[in-house]
Amino acid sequence: MINVLVKASSPIAKAGLESLLRPYSDLRLVEDLSEDAREGESELPADVLLVEADTLSDPAAREALDWVGAGAAAVLLIRNPAAEPVAEALRAGLKAVLPSGIDGPEIRAAIEAAALGLTVLESTSLDLVLRAPSRPVKGTSGTLVEPLTERELEVLGLVAAGLGNKEVAARLEISEHTVKYHVASIMGKLGAGSRTEAVTLAIRHGLIMI
Repeated sequence: MINVLVKASSPIAKAGLESLLRPYSDLRLVEDLSEDAREGESELPADVLLVEADTLSDPAAREALDWVGAGAAAVLLIRNPAAEPVAEALRAGLKAVLPSGIDGPEIRAAIEAAALGLTVLESTSLDLVLRAPSRPVKGTSGTLVEPLTERELEVLGLVAAGLGNKEVAARLEISEHTVKYHVASIMGKLGAGSRTEAVTLAIRHGLIMI
C-alpha cells in the first residue's frame, strides 16, 4: 500500500487528481497535517507526494523539492515539462516530472515507480536531460554513479533480447507504462540516448551477457 498526498493549484484540480486515484486499491489517499501537527511528527504523512503546478518555480513545486529533501518521493505534474529546467530538478533530487494532462493509469504507474526510487520522465524531457552537457553519468572510476535495480536489470535483459515494451510488460506481469519508466531510468543511469546504446553500454559495464 502506498500512501499518497495530493496537492494542486486549486481545490478543483486536487479533487480531480484524487478521483483518478481512488479506483486503485494499492494507493491510499491521505490528508496533509497542519503545521502545528507536523511539528510533533517525526515521519512524513505520505510515501509519495503528487503535486500539480504550472511551472517548476511555483510554490507547490518547491514544496515537492522540500519533501524530497526530507526523504520522501514526489511526482510533479506541470503544464509543459519540455520548457522547464528538468535536469536541475533531477539534480536537486526530484524523481518524477510529467505533463499535467496524463491519465489515471499513467499517474498510478508514476507513483509506483517514484516510490521505488525510479526516475520518471516523459520522452521529450528525457531527450533534453540526456543531452544536457553538465549531466554526470559516470564516476572517475568508470562505474555507474547510481546502480541499476534488480527489476531494471530484468527489463534490460529482456530489452537486450529484442523484446518490445509490450512483450516485456507481459513477461514481467507489469504495466506497459511501468516498463517505459524502467527503460527511461535505465537510459538515464547509463547515459544512453537510445535503447540500443543502453544495451551496448550495459554490455561494456558487464551488466548483461549476450
